[in-house]
Amino acid sequence: MTILNQKHILLGVTGGIAAYKSVELLRLLKKAGADVDVAMTEAALRFVGKTTFEVLSENPVITDLWEDSHGSVAHIDVAARCDAAVIAPATANCIAKLAHGLADDALTTTFLAVTAPVMICPAMNTHMYENIRVQRNLDVLEQDGIHILDPDTGSLACKTTGPGRLPDPRLIVDRMEHMLTPKDFVGKQVLVSAGPTLEPIDPVRYVSNHSSGKMGYAVARAAEMRGASVTLVTGSVSLDPPVGVETICVQTCQDMADTMLSKMAHADIIIQVAAVADFRPDHRETLKIKKTSDQDRMTLTLVQNPDILRTMGERKRPGQFLVGFAAETHDLAANAVKKIKKKNLDMIAANLVGGKDAGFQTDTNKMTLFFKDGSKTDIPLMDKQAVAHVLLDNLLTRLDPRG
Repeated sequence: MTILNQKHILLGVTGGIAAYKSVELLRLLKKAGADVDVAMTEAALRFVGKTTFEVLSENPVITDLWEDSHGSVAHIDVAARCDAAVIAPATANCIAKLAHGLADDALTTTFLAVTAPVMICPAMNTHMYENIRVQRNLDVLEQDGIHILDPDTGSLACKTTGPGRLPDPRLIVDRMEHMLTPKDFVGKQVLVSAGPTLEPIDPVRYVSNHSSGKMGYAVARAAEMRGASVTLVTGSVSLDPPVGVETICVQTCQDMADTMLSKMAHADIIIQVAAVADFRPDHRETLKIKKTSDQDRMTLTLVQNPDILRTMGERKRPGQFLVGFAAETHDLAANAVKKIKKKNLDMIAANLVGGKDAGFQTDTNKMTLFFKDGSKTDIPLMDKQAVAHVLLDNLLTRLDPRG
């Protein structure tokens, strides 16, 4: 489960064409386990009906300060219990009111009573968004500690092109998780590798493995959520880069070695999650290898690739924390402990592959963390994002405070 699980979230919806996206945002917040209260302006009701939000949120929607609240002040109660609040979309009018402390409707009155973290997601015509007065109001809110999520750039409903689109609701949820995640990795430079490497045989064929990159991406995302400056070096995967992470795409083991070794000097923590091919073809054909009519087999000669993790272990400076991953099919503990010593690691995350719930291509994982002092920690089966946070929790307790 995400950090939004069992959190009380206040969702504000104002009168912009992007209000329809707020329905999807509400659905995603509920899917993440949040309890959501919704406050809407009168203009928002002209775009999306109140009933839609009430059904999806399973809570009454605040639209009128004068509605019967059975003896309580509903909007104050909602503001007091929320753990975080977001306005999406936020119009120029709403932004101006909040920047100047105006409270003339249910939404602005409710949000002025919020003491939890608040995110504003501006969405409007490009020229309105770029207007110096709107930008000044956003600056005021940001200086007051409000989180501002910049709008996307693209074609708008008003036929203009430029900044002003409400970001994808998935991004809004991601940044809300970031807003609520404790920042215990602030000041740390984290270098992560992920995915498989591809070793070309000819222009259309290659040697690789089944790694999806999901575990490495989860680790990079978790570190960024916790305040680290993260660089992700990734092989070829079908995943969107984590928000706020410097992402460098590579293909071969040599590519990954060159990039990781060039970046490691500035890293405090290095987490090598990538499933690097141990071998590569000794020769890459420049043209596609054609099958002949009398051919029933082909011999492929492989040579050993550079051992990136071992080289990093040899170059590791005092204070750096080096983590390896081991995907094993047998003798998990023996192989992991051997690798810690052989490659000068501080920690290794080892798991057995081949099961349907853990390892390559899955959304869940379970593993055992082995440490150079001989201790170990078992991580039970859970979502890979949760596994990543448990891994970072264990890593954090073992960092050299002088590093």
